[in-house]
Amino acid sequence: MNLYPLKFTPIIKEKIWGGSKLGTVLEKPIGNSTVSGESWEISGVEGNISVVSEGELAGRSLVELIEEFKGDLIGEKVYEQFGNKFPLLIKFIDANDDLSIQVHPDDELGMKRHNSFGKTEMWYVVSADNGATLISGFNKETNKDEYLKYFESGRLTDLLNREQVFDDDVFFLPAGRVHTIGKGLLIAEIQQTSDITYRIYDFDRVDANGNGRELHVEEAIDAIDYSFYPEYKTSYNKAASESEIGNSAYFVTNRLQISDSVERVYSEFDSCIILMCLQGEGSIEFEGGSINYKLGDSILIPNKVSTVVLTPDYLTKLLEVRIP
Repeated sequence: MNLYPLKFTPIIKEKIWGGSKLGTVLEKPIGNSTVSGESWEISGVEGNISVVSEGELAGRSLVELIEEFKGDLIGEKVYEQFGNKFPLLIKFIDANDDLSIQVHPDDELGMKRHNSFGKTEMWYVVSADNGATLISGFNKETNKDEYLKYFESGRLTDLLNREQVFDDDVFFLPAGRVHTIGKGLLIAEIQQTSDITYRIYDFDRVDANGNGRELHVEEAIDAIDYSFYPEYKTSYNKAASESEIGNSAYFVTNRLQISDSVERVYSEFDSCIILMCLQGEGSIEFEGGSINYKLGDSILIPNKVSTVVLTPDYLTKLLEVRIP
């Protein structure tokens, strides 16, 4: 059986802060839900394994395919390093309200405490409501003791860096960076395969039964990077046809903006490629066939598919992700 570009059935996660844009904007299967917060597009997280939705391999899980096709699917080097564990988690996030202020552990702490990868991630803002903001990092150099003083006095947000956000903004969030997505943001997220979150503060929210969500105040203390950084937003040329917007030990991400057919040659990379459509629609031609893509689609191009031709129907924006 020949490998081909794969689409997967979205895994929808309802969240207290979620909304309806995953359905109304991205056409995800959320039904009548008004609290759909996340669409897990490509996932190897245990208990949330993605399943192919189209073609000869429909109904097969991502893990089954990695076991069968190994390096032909994800890359020889990737398979050698990660085995049957897919190393990335690809999501869309709809924040109809602020998420909790949180932090994620790095690989060392994640393995020590949870036998898990850490969680470095990046956000691409698909759309931002007027006045939308998010939190990334601290607004000055600090340390554990000062952080605790601010936290215990109820002034934590005074210590955090809040950014105004616009369409097509990019933020890279290494493990250890305190952060939250703000109300009114629709985001594409690329992250390590991990679902470990230390919730620091949840804006005193309660559920329908009057219960607050669990906080992880003590666990977070040793996970936090207390450094101050002069820039938290990634700078890139938003008008360019191709821009590298993320480069880390875990993933490399380009933003493509195309209005005519373009050939993408992937033979130099020993990795699968993930394409996320942020705007527009079109087709992907490959040896042996073609598939269509539209806004909200996430497609895994197997390592064995070395060349594709992207043909947009009109101006299209795509994220192009690989594993270094």
